[in-house]
Amino acid sequence: MKFTQIKLALCAGLAAASLMTQPTLAAEYPHKTVKLITHSSPGGGTDVFLRELVKHLSPIMGVTFAVENVRGGAGAKAVAHLANSPADGSIFYGTTPSYINTSLLSKPEKTYEDLDPVVNLFQDPQIVFVRADSPYKTLKDVIEDAKKRPNQVRVGVSTPGSLDRQVMEQLKAETSAEMTIITHDGGGDVMLSVLNGTANVGIGEIAELRGQIDAGKIRLITSYTNQRLKQFPDVPTAKEQGINLVVRKFRGIAGPKGLPKNVVAAWESGIQKVLEAPDFKAWYEKDALVPDYMSQEEYKKFTAEFAEGQKAFFQKYGITTD
Repeated sequence: MKFTQIKLALCAGLAAASLMTQPTLAAEYPHKTVKLITHSSPGGGTDVFLRELVKHLSPIMGVTFAVENVRGGAGAKAVAHLANSPADGSIFYGTTPSYINTSLLSKPEKTYEDLDPVVNLFQDPQIVFVRADSPYKTLKDVIEDAKKRPNQVRVGVSTPGSLDRQVMEQLKAETSAEMTIITHDGGGDVMLSVLNGTANVGIGEIAELRGQIDAGKIRLITSYTNQRLKQFPDVPTAKEQGINLVVRKFRGIAGPKGLPKNVVAAWESGIQKVLEAPDFKAWYEKDALVPDYMSQEEYKKFTAEFAEGQKAFFQKYGITTD
């Protein structure tokens, strides 16, 4: 009897010791509050993405997240704010191609090279949309009208350095259709421009459009994807309409340069877990976000290659922010 009691006590002690030697993310992370900044306006794609992410990531990492909109300079102000912040794991930035494009096109004080990529989460399909009562049913309708009425069709995009602005320049070059491009502070503002008639057409992402899609206020007419989105099987791709455009927009996290290894490791672990969280998965699948996890090492390589590709693209099409 005594031997059994001793054995049970020993097992219990070993179990407790095992738990003590397996620290949680909360124990490892050096801050209880972490700020996530975005250049996007409230309601824009990155703003929506970050605010939904933190709901599910907070209990996993054991920290409280605060999302802050730092607007101005097509993302340059947000990048400079992060680059000048301490590299201690207390502040990060929601990345999209815009922060690279703005760096290349406008030569700001701080660029993407002054930040450290941390992790990537998604590829986010680009969507062409119109107001529900618009006469445009397809992207071909838009192009045909633009050819009949040069520069009379107004297309809303987000910042001057955004991927959607870049796509419009490529579309104009591919189709010889002249359209007026209207830039905004973010996707939420693009949607409002389409709704109030300032823009005839907009480019955006499902997450920022979801409310107006469900309300029947806007209509999707094209996706810049290889295949139709399973969530919107009736929306044709640009390729199906004879326009060879496929867009790859990433969504990830960057931090100030020189982040500690334990901070990066905590983010890599936390993001992998949140991508598998059922509630978060239900949200991002509904909004057509495609999981594309990259560790810091992978994301650094991807970012460098993407930037080189953008440089070549801008030179080919003569794109500037003017």
